[in-house]
Amino acid sequence: MNVEVENINQTENEQLDTCETVLEVKDLVVHYELEDETVEAVNGISFSLKRGQTIGLVGETGAGKTTTALSILNLLPDPPGVIKNGEIIVCGHKMLELKPQELEKIRGKEISMIFQDPMTALNPVMTVGEQIAESIRLHEGLSRKEAFERAQEMLELVGIPGERAIDYPHQFSGGMKQRVVIAIALACNPYVLLADEPTTALDVTIQAQVLDMINDLKNRLGTALVMITHDLGVVAEICDLVAVMYAGRIVEYGTLEDVFVHTRHPYTEGLFNSLPNISDKNSELKPIPGLMPDPTKLPPGCAFAPRCQYATEACRAAQPTPTYFNDTHYVLCTRYNEPDFRLLTRGI
Repeated sequence: MNVEVENINQTENEQLDTCETVLEVKDLVVHYELEDETVEAVNGISFSLKRGQTIGLVGETGAGKTTTALSILNLLPDPPGVIKNGEIIVCGHKMLELKPQELEKIRGKEISMIFQDPMTALNPVMTVGEQIAESIRLHEGLSRKEAFERAQEMLELVGIPGERAIDYPHQFSGGMKQRVVIAIALACNPYVLLADEPTTALDVTIQAQVLDMINDLKNRLGTALVMITHDLGVVAEICDLVAVMYAGRIVEYGTLEDVFVHTRHPYTEGLFNSLPNISDKNSELKPIPGLMPDPTKLPPGCAFAPRCQYATEACRAAQPTPTYFNDTHYVLCTRYNEPDFRLLTRGI
């Protein structure tokens, strides 16, 4: 029986090693169904990721970024979260069709997540070494002693002395707690890593160090990374692909160069214009007027139309369809049906 299990595991590992596209999200629709209303959190998004690639999910709070990540792991709170449509494939595994026991074998091993707040992501009554070793023992089948030694190696990998594995979370600073969370997520060399605003809870002096470490480990281990953030600077530093989200939809998608150099969507334009100009101290910020629409009462047309300086009645009447500018770059914007329409900024 043990030989059979070993053969099955070996076959699965060989399949994973030959798996080029490690993550596929197809037409994902997620609602939070409450007693009196329904929150339309994610409204038909699709993207894929190959080994070693990094995609940045960018947008304001409430755009659907975290809901997308939880859906990928099949960790949505149920109720009220309901995946109404879509398919999520992680290295050949259809995540939405798997039983809880099958998901347990994949989470932490083939796909892991760095949660937003390290203060609440760690168990306060377990040493950090025990928390890292727990995942290693579950997925790698090592003894308690071997798993703890591996946990010490992981701490060293993220810049923390291995002897601190016997310490508890309250004995670490915020930045070091985040490093521990990263060590847990990377302990079993996952093929896909989801990072939900991993630097938000850290002070500015630590943010760059943590980002550099994530990027270095990603490159060293060949891990595909989904970076969830509202910080365009983070995206510019480590992402290959960019998906700009608004009201549960990807309104602009492309390579880093596509989106940053050849910006096409008015919302993306607004995000860039709202950044401070460090070369001109007298310049004023240009915030996007208005607020994100109520996700329980989304408009029939483009959700960004009420805030868009280019919007027409056609924009408000019907949902936009994708307009492609090349094989990698597209936007959801009705105005591009007009052959002469171009944004007025960013060198287009």
